[in-house]
Amino acid sequence: MIDFRSDTVTKPTKVMREAMANAIVGDDVYQDDPTIKELEELAAKMTGKEAALFVSSGTMGNQLAILTQTARGNEIIVGSKSHIKNYEVGASAVISGVSYHLIDEIAGMMPLEMIKKGIRGDDIHYPDTALICLENAHGSGKVLPLEYMDKVYKLAQENNLLVHLDGARLFNAATYLKVEAKEIAKYTDSVTFCLSKGLAAPIGSMLCGTKAFIAKARRGRKLLGGGMRQVGILGAAGIISLKEMTKRLHIDHENAKYLASKLTQINEIEVDYDRLDINMVFIKTKNDHPDLIEYFKNKGILLGGYKGQYLRIAIHNDISKSNIDYLVSTFKEYLS
Repeated sequence: MIDFRSDTVTKPTKVMREAMANAIVGDDVYQDDPTIKELEELAAKMTGKEAALFVSSGTMGNQLAILTQTARGNEIIVGSKSHIKNYEVGASAVISGVSYHLIDEIAGMMPLEMIKKGIRGDDIHYPDTALICLENAHGSGKVLPLEYMDKVYKLAQENNLLVHLDGARLFNAATYLKVEAKEIAKYTDSVTFCLSKGLAAPIGSMLCGTKAFIAKARRGRKLLGGGMRQVGILGAAGIISLKEMTKRLHIDHENAKYLASKLTQINEIEVDYDRLDINMVFIKTKNDHPDLIEYFKNKGILLGGYKGQYLRIAIHNDISKSNIDYLVSTFKEYLS
């Protein structure tokens, strides 16, 4: 099956599998795993932070960042379309006991004026605002400009707030902006990024910040059941993700644009070029096709949720140009 559902479906490369088989390991709860230590040092260096922590998933990384940087009863400012708000099972309320101040994003960005209005004043009736959460690249396919990140960070500092970045696709954003990841992360107090998705590792994300922050987050990771033992087997794949796979993301971006150009030639399909910053193509069909997903599956193609004529198509390491050509020809065949 050719899988366009998400970049989460990527398989570890042959080199990764060999590195995993040969990884030197130790007990990571005791901080004895040399491979994980190497990975964490590399992640910290690439994001310009003092320290890093390996976690099982992006959700765990985000929730640890919130748990570590807030107190129960605090309020955090998040986008209404953000992953933290919509796709993490309401974990912030359950784990950290915080509430959301939601702001609608425009092109992936919460308007600065709305963030200012969302910061609580000193009033006995109000919860304390503690944290602003951003997402870059945003799940809508947009990359947030560095100028915007800078303005939000300065606003946070002026109000004694912290900024956390859900950077699940941080290196996709860096690729689009043509900068190193640290140039994005410098406008944050903490940042997560996934080793899976575009970087093709089978499991894991990184949480980065100050040494004090990571020491506290490490304790929180244990509380959440995320303390793992000989996890260097996974860390070995993550090292290759950072050293090698970050350098090939431009190929996915180029292939996404190639797919968009081909689909634009089909009258029934409208491509959203405003959301073509990274490796995802968002399309709309002129008519609803309830059997579309099943039809493509029977042709050996997996597509994600098709909702009210809208569809997201993800490009990743396991997708070739010939796969894209086959997808386009199947669209033409189906729509005819």
